[in-house]
Amino acid sequence: MKLKKTRLRAWKRLIRNNITLCITAAGILSTAAMPAAAQTRAAFVVQSDRGGWLGQRSKKIRKMRATGQRVELRGTCLSACTMYLSLPNACVSSNATFGFHGPSRNGQQLSQREFDHWSRLMADNYREPLRSWFLTKARYRTSGYYNMSGTELIRMGYPQC
Repeated sequence: MKLKKTRLRAWKRLIRNNITLCITAAGILSTAAMPAAAQTRAAFVVQSDRGGWLGQRSKKIRKMRATGQRVELRGTCLSACTMYLSLPNACVSSNATFGFHGPSRNGQQLSQREFDHWSRLMADNYREPLRSWFLTKARYRTSGYYNMSGTELIRMGYPQC
């Protein structure tokens, strides 16, 4: 009788361990099917971003694109910040405000070659018709901003958050 109870306990333990193993394996498999960014990162939420250097922002965006980072543009997004619009996982809040202007070096005019290069870099981050508008109008403003609402960008086809 004692041998039967010992075997019964061993079987129960084996079954319990296998169920735990199956549940753990199912969790690992379902996590493995998710993109790496979704497994480890929450959305990067922009509330107040005044922009910055185009080269630095371009590098940051390349990294975010490589990881599939989700970006929610929910507040004020000025200048280089608008480059986030190029990310496939970016969305725009209707309450967000965007500020566009052309490239300069701390407010100083660039050579025509530099101006065209940095203007193109900026424009390459926008979809049509925003790209054309930027190249024909906004890039020529080097002080202040042309403001645009999130609602306007959503009407242009950017995904809404």
